[in-house]
Amino acid sequence: MTALTEQAFWDLVTAPDLGLDPESVSENLKAKLSDLTDEQLIAFDKFFGINMRKCFTWDLFGAAFVMAGCNDEYGFSEFRCWLISRGQTVFNNALTNADSLAQCSPVYYLNEQPYPYIDEYDLIAGLLYEERNDDELPFVPSGEQPAGKRFKDKPKFLKQSYPQLFQKYWQ
Repeated sequence: MTALTEQAFWDLVTAPDLGLDPESVSENLKAKLSDLTDEQLIAFDKFFGINMRKCFTWDLFGAAFVMAGCNDEYGFSEFRCWLISRGQTVFNNALTNADSLAQCSPVYYLNEQPYPYIDEYDLIAGLLYEERNDDELPFVPSGEQPAGKRFKDKPKFLKQSYPQLFQKYWQ
């Protein structure tokens, strides 16, 4: 058995086709994770949790708000899952500059609206582990509040903070 590296985590979690619908992205990850050992699943889940905490920022919450009207904690969690599915480069660029997500294409659309969300992508490893072992992986919350300063949700401030995203997605 080999230990799961951070690079292996990103290879597994990155969507093979960025235009896929969220359900297909999840199914693809589930198929890949099915081949992992329990120890590798545990390591994968830890890497996922670490990255979910890294992107738990007001800056990225504001980007989700501009892109798709995201305005609650659950939606922001699913947005962060989508962000992780875009791969390490997009993820790291977004941590540095949330407005860089305007260059991230394609984005899946649902009912003619951008849909940068993947429901429960962060739970796949834990659910597989539970199916195999009748035991749960420990849940590690992202934190009480996103890091940084809360974004201002008035259009003039959003346009200043996220000029590219605002131009591309604001309706």
